[in-house]
Amino acid sequence: MEKFIIEGGYPLFGEVTPSGNKNAALPLMAACLLTDEPVILHNVPNILDVRTMRALLESLGVEFTDLDEHTWKIQAKEVRPADLDPDLCRKIRASILLAGPMSARSGELRLPPPGGDVIGRRRVDTHLLALKKLGVDVSYDRYFYFRASGLRGANILLDEASVTATENAIMAAVMAKGESVIRNAASEPHIQELCHFLNLLGAKIENIGSNTLHITGVERLHGGEFTIGPDYLEVVSFIGAAAVTRGEITIRKAGPEYLDMIQLVFGRLGVHWEVRGEDIFVPREQRLTIEPDLGGAIPEISVMPWPAFPTDLMSIALVVATQSKGTVLFHDWMYPSRMFFTDKLVSMGAQIVLCDPHRCIVQGPTELYGEKLESPDIRAGMALVLAALSARGTSVIRNIGQIDRGYERVDEKLASLGAHIQRVRE
Repeated sequence: MEKFIIEGGYPLFGEVTPSGNKNAALPLMAACLLTDEPVILHNVPNILDVRTMRALLESLGVEFTDLDEHTWKIQAKEVRPADLDPDLCRKIRASILLAGPMSARSGELRLPPPGGDVIGRRRVDTHLLALKKLGVDVSYDRYFYFRASGLRGANILLDEASVTATENAIMAAVMAKGESVIRNAASEPHIQELCHFLNLLGAKIENIGSNTLHITGVERLHGGEFTIGPDYLEVVSFIGAAAVTRGEITIRKAGPEYLDMIQLVFGRLGVHWEVRGEDIFVPREQRLTIEPDLGGAIPEISVMPWPAFPTDLMSIALVVATQSKGTVLFHDWMYPSRMFFTDKLVSMGAQIVLCDPHRCIVQGPTELYGEKLESPDIRAGMALVLAALSARGTSVIRNIGQIDRGYERVDEKLASLGAHIQRVRE
């Protein structure tokens, strides 16, 4: 196992470029199952989750060619519904994304239960209901069994705006016979990228970016070439790191068009940035004062489906709040274990009251102190890195394999900005 040793108290300065969006790369890779022609993907993030998805696809017969470190040629010329490695499926939640394209392409899949972050129950019912509407027969007996003898278009109302269920429904519907409408669809940037990618390959998807997608099924898709956009979660992580260390950085090719709501929420925490074309500039002068609601009431930051504030950034915002003057309530109703990492921040000196599994109150600013920590999941792990960067003294963060699942070479990028961070093998 590896760990980070971080000496805090050093402001970040310089320029950094984010990697490709992990949450776009995973469904795009799965979507390559829908065509037997070669697909070239650029800006693929070299991270553990993506490598795990590659291994799963290779076990299904998909061929990968490395054109460079971040450019892959992918061809699913012949696909076989092989038994997937349960250990690989347990590593990533995104293994469920194979259900839609494999149902469309080969008509069968035996899928071990998907894994991923331990942040509470993450139901798969929405996936199953959507695929059943399209003509997939689904059963479960310790494994999921998907069988289809031809998909047909359907009017699908998702019972929740699930990102991965929306992606599965899209990938199945583009090959279904006739018209499909997906209502209450999630519309995150990576879903929009998936739709644009599929249209590039010959799909017919309309109303991209809305919560009602119209899809006309096609008989086959062809090959193509596509560049994955920047990971906005990584971009905001760097914004937060600059703010809590009182640094000044420029984030190149940051995709600022997707950050409007996030900018509003971070503005309430006293953090601002400037958009300069495709780049984001985070100045050193930050208010870091929490903006109260009308009448001086304690403000609430709550997660909601896109384009509202995303759940994956709750942990980062929470750490920023520990360095902002004032009181704020955080509410993540989606996942009952998202807040449990706050005890680690409290051990560093943060003033946080955990109200229940979904809510906590943060009072700031408080000086944080170095501590020995354990990364519980991708986003909380990165939040602990931010806390350690702003703390007095040295922190040790173990289980950083969780962080590596979602952030490519984050220690090297932070070190290039002046952070005192080392990766050490235990």
